[in-house]
Amino acid sequence: MDRAPIVVHRPLGTGGRRVTAGAQVLGLAHSDRDLVEFLRQAGIDETTAEDMVAGDSQLIEWRGGDAHRYAA
Repeated sequence: MDRAPIVVHRPLGTGGRRVTAGAQVLGLAHSDRDLVEFLRQAGIDETTAEDMVAGDSQLIEWRGGDAHRYAA
């Protein structure tokens, strides 16, 4: 995966948050566990992905809502 920042977009009305890396859509996350899985699938090892999510990494930008909240 390139080092494009990961963007976790605002919660949707139906719940969940779209996750993108640059122009690539990684998926729709309903939990931090989903976010870790998307990062893993994008090429980041699981331990690093878990640390990034838990540690509020500078590489993850949370838009339009509180970090780690996935409900609308």
